[in-house]
Amino acid sequence: MIRVDVIWLAVEPLDMRAGTETALSRVVKVFGEARPHHAYLFANQRANRLKVLVHDGIGVWLAARRLHQGKFTWPQPGSSTLAMSRAQLDALVLGLPWQRIGEAGVITLL
Repeated sequence: MIRVDVIWLAVEPLDMRAGTETALSRVVKVFGEARPHHAYLFANQRANRLKVLVHDGIGVWLAARRLHQGKFTWPQPGSSTLAMSRAQLDALVLGLPWQRIGEAGVITLL
């Protein structure tokens, strides 16, 4: 498996026709650089398709996922990037509300 230490989510949509070079170019534009063992996630305008670019320290991997029904829970444009936990990524790729996983889902007041 590819080691992923940090997961970043880009809020602005990406054209899903983009290949590896275009996605890598967007990563450098949005995040400033592509760091080893970091994953960078992008969605299309409708948020029903997702692309993940991972730099493994030697080269880059590009993977895609498509939901046949519904859409991924994606933040509205405003902030340019967000860091995610592995548990949040697991929920996101299943189409679940990933923002409720982890610290964001902690109940502090009844």
